[in-house]
Amino acid sequence: MLWSIEDPPVDSGTVLPVYIKSNIERKWVVGLPDSVRGNRDYKFEIPLSQLEFIGGKGKANKWAQDFSQHALLYAETLQDGLPIREQTDNGAKRVYRLRLGEIIKIISLEKGNPPISTTGDPLPGDWYKVMTHDGVIGYCYSYRLRIFNQNEEPANIAPVSQRSAAVDPNLEMILSRKWSPESYSQMIEARQINIQQLERKYRFEPGNETGLARIILPDLERQFSYERISPDGERTWIFEGSNLQMTLRQNNTLTVQFHEGGASRRSFTFVALSTEVDDIILQEKTRRENLLMAIHNRGPVFTSNNYGTITFLQNGGFTWTGYDTLVPEIISAETNGIGLVHMDLFLSQSLDAQYEGAFSLQFSDIRANNTIFFLYGIDNQGLRLEVVPNNGIEENTVVRRSPNPMVLYFFRDNS
Repeated sequence: MLWSIEDPPVDSGTVLPVYIKSNIERKWVVGLPDSVRGNRDYKFEIPLSQLEFIGGKGKANKWAQDFSQHALLYAETLQDGLPIREQTDNGAKRVYRLRLGEIIKIISLEKGNPPISTTGDPLPGDWYKVMTHDGVIGYCYSYRLRIFNQNEEPANIAPVSQRSAAVDPNLEMILSRKWSPESYSQMIEARQINIQQLERKYRFEPGNETGLARIILPDLERQFSYERISPDGERTWIFEGSNLQMTLRQNNTLTVQFHEGGASRRSFTFVALSTEVDDIILQEKTRRENLLMAIHNRGPVFTSNNYGTITFLQNGGFTWTGYDTLVPEIISAETNGIGLVHMDLFLSQSLDAQYEGAFSLQFSDIRANNTIFFLYGIDNQGLRLEVVPNNGIEENTVVRRSPNPMVLYFFRDNS
């Protein structure tokens, strides 16, 4: 037996004789255990899911012995929407969504990867193989479970029809997706990816694993403890026990609101991206590497009689010698002339037709604290650079040139 019953009283873990299996009615016909049956030939029915058919009596007794440490353990879910998963990993497919207060049967303790807490640390708890009263079997993490022993507390189970709510497909979709700031989709549409911002993984987490919803943005981080997510109008839900609510505007756009400081309400928009953030970062890094290699392949050495020699290295570095005429207005006298090239700048539409792109040269001498921004263009003869003033950059985009631009031309060194 996997699930204890009251009539007749049989505990989970008890070995029973099996007489009939009915796949049509989804039931076993079983008898009482030897210790209870005596001379009585008493038969009764139980659902197929509530008995593990082992085969011979010897094998069944061995299985029951191994199962004994978990035979009387049950768990109550403390979080509405807590998932049962296909594997012992927080990213595994969900096979069942538990209701608040639902009782499940503990089958076994399992090894797996723990979910990560809001602090970035693993959540305390363990993975268990579990079974619902309906017979769904999978894996659930114990952080939001209250585990108890049947001998200490009866495993009273409400009928399935009473505890199962109608499935909300929109809520299911929200809980299954990753929600990123609207600015992420704007970056993608403009093809101007800020890798540093993406790497910080700003997001909204409904927190159905932990009962803790989180908003994480550059200038805001909030956490909301709640009991359940309940509907509150068309495509709107509230997080009961908190002042947080969310509204699904479109299938990939979610507005999240909460009160702050009395009556004031703050609202943020999040989107479900069609591509994983890590994949977007990888694609952008590859694009930048290709741009740098295009400059390297045209050179890699570029020379000017007035401004020295720049060499672009395959590893993303550079060397610059003979730049004396640019000291100290452009280049610090303290620099050592070596550093890294960062293809981290984009062009505004007004500059896009005039230059191929923009980059920054970061000199490696920390004392110099010297990073220079350039617009660049490449032709058959060499490389044209234009110094960008600091006030010409907004975020990671060059939006304006200097009123008195300084243009440096380097010829391709064919020697």
